[in-house]
Amino acid sequence: MHDDTVPDEVQPRKRRKGIYILPNLFTLAALFGGFYSVVMAMNARFDLAALGVFAAMILDSLDGRVARMTNTQSAFGEQMDSLSDMVSFGAAPALIAYEWSLKGLGRWGWIAAFVYCACAALRLARFNVNTGVVDKRWFQGLPSPAAAALVAGFIWLVDEWGKRGGEVLYLSWTQITWVTFAFTLYAGLTMVTNAPFYSFKDIQMKKSVPFAAIVLIALGIAVINIHPPTVLFGLFVIYGLSGYVVYGWRKAKGQPVSVISTSTEEPDERGLHN
Repeated sequence: MHDDTVPDEVQPRKRRKGIYILPNLFTLAALFGGFYSVVMAMNARFDLAALGVFAAMILDSLDGRVARMTNTQSAFGEQMDSLSDMVSFGAAPALIAYEWSLKGLGRWGWIAAFVYCACAALRLARFNVNTGVVDKRWFQGLPSPAAAALVAGFIWLVDEWGKRGGEVLYLSWTQITWVTFAFTLYAGLTMVTNAPFYSFKDIQMKKSVPFAAIVLIALGIAVINIHPPTVLFGLFVIYGLSGYVVYGWRKAKGQPVSVISTSTEEPDERGLHN
């Protein structure tokens, strides 16, 4: 006899927890870029080490966009991205700079490399904590990929313009070493300032743009190809200074300079955003 009874409670099937492959593939590729940079620096191939950092930057900019476009965001992906950033944009640039020239300064060299690495860790930790209270259009402090581009870009530029250990652009190797020291400290300390740096996150990739915008992008690619080390380094120097320009402009106009609307979460930063 056929039983028409239906159970009072139907147990829903439990979804198996897993990891989204696509965005995490980009994150792993970015991590590989940072690891590759360190290996190349250990083998004195500093041009390839710098290229590895820039490749990691491109891949790091894609993983979050891919996750949002495919609706595959996850807490695991966020943590994985932070750890990848620490290797590619924290440890890798510091080690490259140290191996390239800073170790010639002895104690001062490894101090500069450590300050950069520590500031990258602090910047990433602060970013994770303040995600919900920061204006998405601005970064609080120089983002770690841009800081890495300043350090790696300078090394790439000098490596292209002259031979390591010799005179480059009318500078002796000792002078170049101290310039590297200054760039490393500047990039590291700027990561933990409160200067606002434009994030470009309000640019909508899905929206249509005027035809002129595509022409400008094509021109930009052409300009970069004239001499990539010089053009890219110049662009990141401008970006690395832009936060202080915006900070000074807002201060002069009497406008709020903080990108944080509320500062109720750890770390306690009251009084730092005047």
